[in-house]
Order: sequence, then structure tokens, then C-alpha cells
Amino acid sequence: MPSTDYRKKRIAALAAACAVALVLNGCGSKAATGRDKGTPQVGFRVMQPTTVPIETELAGRVAASKSAEVRPQVTGVIQRRLFAEGSYVRAGQPLFQIDPSLYRAAASQAAANLESARASAAAAGTKAARYAPLAAAQAVSQQEYTDVAASARVARASVAQNQAALNTARINLRYTTVPAPISGRIGRSAFTVGALVTSAQNDPLATIAVLDPIYVDIQQSAADLVKLRRQMGTGAGAPMTAPVRLTLDDGNEYGLLGRVAFSEITVDPATGSVTMRAQFPNPQGLLLPGMFVRARLAQSTQTNAYLVPQGAVSRDPTGAAQVYVVGADNKAVRRTVTATATSGANWIVTAGLNPGDKLITQGLGKVKPGQPVKPVPETAPQVPGSRPAGKKG
Repeated sequence: MPSTDYRKKRIAALAAACAVALVLNGCGSKAATGRDKGTPQVGFRVMQPTTVPIETELAGRVAASKSAEVRPQVTGVIQRRLFAEGSYVRAGQPLFQIDPSLYRAAASQAAANLESARASAAAAGTKAARYAPLAAAQAVSQQEYTDVAASARVARASVAQNQAALNTARINLRYTTVPAPISGRIGRSAFTVGALVTSAQNDPLATIAVLDPIYVDIQQSAADLVKLRRQMGTGAGAPMTAPVRLTLDDGNEYGLLGRVAFSEITVDPATGSVTMRAQFPNPQGLLLPGMFVRARLAQSTQTNAYLVPQGAVSRDPTGAAQVYVVGADNKAVRRTVTATATSGANWIVTAGLNPGDKLITQGLGKVKPGQPVKPVPETAPQVPGSRPAGKKG
């Protein structure tokens, strides 16, 4: 059984703990009561108009800056493929070898025909030269001389014809080696060794694409473009040229910036959109033709706009944007504003605020319309109970 001294010590310890708890509870209630009944302290930011770039996010598709199909110019059987699929090739580099035997024979025949024509032309020219003085001395008839001279001219024309035939045969022989039309990255080969190809076939042998730089074709609604131009026409906005940023399919941002190269002058009747083309550096080949991306660009700037923290803006049941400002006699005044776009962590407010307004950004949890408040700059230390805009206590 515990001793009498032990029981006394235990009772004294319990009594002390209860006293401490009562004191703490009393202090907490008092602090809470004082904070609830006192004038709430709020942080404010002085509003001044500024010029804000208006960013638009649009869908885009990646396209090669240059693309060329490798096609045969003559008919024949492929003997060799002279490149590695997926490699970088240079303009003029041999890619395919078509069987040249028939074209080599045709070139040899054309060369022989040319030599024969030249010999005939030389003989005809010599004969015409001999007939000229005879015709002048009337030793031969004028008609005979005319026929001989005409034959010489026909022989010279035959030389030109055979020379052209030889040139054509040599060109066809050269076409049996299929070169790269441009420098770039070549894709897979659509035909293998032993395949018969023709100059009139529909399918190319391979395709070469230039991937650095690379294009992104961006689609913008014609209605949005008209709205933008009307806004600039009223003086509320101004055109600008800004970098273009890309977001890839995995949600990550492409690290390099692009620029708008040009915009189409016609609207696609099938989609009702206008195509803008942006050019991007692509040194690592991360962007590939056919990829879908999201492009962000600023096409104009909004003048006389206010940047308001998103946490300082609330919405009423109708969806209208509202903010609180410090009014006369340090009372909270609720304002309806126009906020239809964002810039980073801020709403872009185009109506409802005036220069010098003290926008309440902190301590909004207990602010009500017409309630007296104790305004301090938002950079000043806040008393317990006030909190930044958008955060719950």
C-alpha cells in the first residue's frame, strides 16, 4: 500500500497540472476573443497600370524545314544501296545504284552515231566546197550546186541531232546512280536490292528531311485573330514579336526558344483557322516531324492593365471577378473587375481598378464589405490571424 507521503505528493502534482491547464485555456480564449473582436489587419498592394504581354497557348505540329523525296529518273533494277538508313547524307551523295548496262550501251551507240554523222558532214561539206567554183564557171548546173549545198547543211544538222542524242544517253547513264537532292537525315529505304524501279512510279525510294532548324505549324482560330486585330485597332493593345515556347507531349517544356517565321494570308475553310509557322533550333533532334506540341507566344500587349495576385480575386455565383480595396476611413470595399487572362501567378485586370488603389492581398479571410480594417503594406510583418491571399489559416 502506498505511503501517506507518496499520496500527498501525487495529489499536489495533479493539482499543479490542472492549474497550468486552466491558465493556458484562459489565455488562449482571451487571445482568441481579442483577435476576433479587434479590427483585422490586412496587407495591401498599391495598384499602378502597366503594359502586359498577352500570351496565347495554341496547338501545333512539327514539320521538317526541308523535305525531299528520292526518286528514280530511269527504269531499272536496283543493284546496290549506298547509304545507312537514318544517317546524315549530303547533297549529291550517291544513294542507289541502278543497273547501268543498257544505258551504257545506249551511250556507246549514240557516240558511234555521232561519229558517223560527223564523217558524213565532212564529206558533204567538202563536196559543196568543190561545187562552188564549178557553179560559178557554169561547169555544173545551178541546181546541182544547190542540191550539194543542201546536203551539206543536212549533214551538219545530223551531227547536232546525234550530239543531242549522245548527251541524253549520257544523262540517263548518270541517272543510274541516284544522288541525294539535299543534305539532311534520310529515312528508311522503301525498295531493296533487286527491286525494279521506274521513273513514273508513285512511291519514292526514300525521303530526306532537314531537322535543324525545324518548323512548328501553329493553328489559330480566325475568330481569335480577328478579335486580336480589333483590339489593336482600338489602341487597347499593340502588336509585338516575342519568342515562342513549346510544351511537349510529356508535359515538359522544350528548352530552346523559337520565333514566328510567317503567318498564312488565307483561312483554311475546313478548320476555320490560320496557320502560323515558327522556326526552332533542333541540334539534338528532339523534335521530329509529325509530333504534336503546345506553343505559347505573345502576339500583343495589353496597355493600362493591372497585375493582381490570383489569390486576391474571388468569383461571385455569376462568375464575375471581385477584389477588395481599402476605401475611405480604412473600410474594405468590394469591387467587380474584369479579369479574363492570366500572366504567371497574376490575373490581368483591364477594368474596375484605378491608379493608386490599395488592393487587399493579405488577411482576406475575415474581410467583409464595409468592415473597418487596419491596412499595412503587404511587405510589412503581419499579426497572427492575417494570411497571404489564397492561403487558408
